[in-house]
Amino acid sequence: MSDDARTYHRARLIFAAATVLAGVGVLALGVRATALLPPPAPRRWIDLAGIVAVEAALLGAARELVTAPLTVAGGYWLPRRFGLLHQPWRRWLLDRAKATLIRAGLGLLAFEILYALLWVAPLWWLAAAVVFFAGDVLRVAVAPIWLMPLFHHLTPLQDRTLSERLTALAERARVPVLGVWVGDQSRKSRTANGTVTGIGRTRRMVLWDTLLRFPPAEIEFVLAHELGHHAHGDVRRILLLRGALLLAKFWIADRLLALGVAWWGWRGIADPAGLPWLALVLLGLGLAAAPLVNAYSRRIERQADDFALATTGNVAAFVGAIERLAALNLADRRPSRLEEWLLYTHPSIERRLARHAPRSRGPATAETPPSG
Repeated sequence: MSDDARTYHRARLIFAAATVLAGVGVLALGVRATALLPPPAPRRWIDLAGIVAVEAALLGAARELVTAPLTVAGGYWLPRRFGLLHQPWRRWLLDRAKATLIRAGLGLLAFEILYALLWVAPLWWLAAAVVFFAGDVLRVAVAPIWLMPLFHHLTPLQDRTLSERLTALAERARVPVLGVWVGDQSRKSRTANGTVTGIGRTRRMVLWDTLLRFPPAEIEFVLAHELGHHAHGDVRRILLLRGALLLAKFWIADRLLALGVAWWGWRGIADPAGLPWLALVLLGLGLAAAPLVNAYSRRIERQADDFALATTGNVAAFVGAIERLAALNLADRRPSRLEEWLLYTHPSIERRLARHAPRSRGPATAETPPSG
């Protein structure tokens, strides 16, 4: 790994950790504030909804204010410093504002749903797991239709030869797709990638225009890897894992809310004074579950590599695509075992290549890059 890649990833990790700690600090102060100055007791559900909205808005605004310097440094200055980002400041800020508004809206909706269930359902944690699981399924289904177009201009792939090649690949993989689309990543960054997004009638291939600079065989491998996830049912498996973790998370949160009633004298677990504590508990449980989710993700990523190699039969394209993506995206080729276990959703570059090292000799790719 180059010195630039090592320095970049260490700085990125520091900014991410500082952002999490700052968020924890805001929530901890919120717990203290509501203990000293509890909100009024709601008499009707509409009163509860209003109090939850105010509390969630104040906590969200405080978090955004405290983490704003870290967000700018880690999300804008750092990637520009290392040549990964060339998006103008105003456009980056606009994207950031859109992402913040979406996250704020979904966060507010989440807490309104949670406190409505706390208000009416004795087994609120079970109902919450069901509702949020349904939300996860909906998010996966609508992402290519509603969310991706908010941040990228998507157009059908104009290269008919490549489009037919990728469509034929999907047919061989037995994964129905609604065409091949291109996102305008080059106006923001040099980074490249491709994905198969959506489920059922919303599933489609999407590749960044920066990936079009790769040789066709390498583009095919990247999309074959993504098709492997759908051929193996990985989207369904990940959703089921998240559903199980949601159930466990809300069950534990129910117990910790009961402890909060004893510690801070709330009027019950549905008391909106407990909102900062509930947010802190859910954040902590999410962080605790992350290594488990990441470990499972790395397993299915290895299986997707195997699927792509079996489908394309082109080891040279596999090596070439991985090497080219690693260079463009400034990847940490071999992180420590602990860092990979805690943080990585994919196996490291060196470990992905090492699994197929006996077959990885020869030229990086069997085809020359397309002109232009």
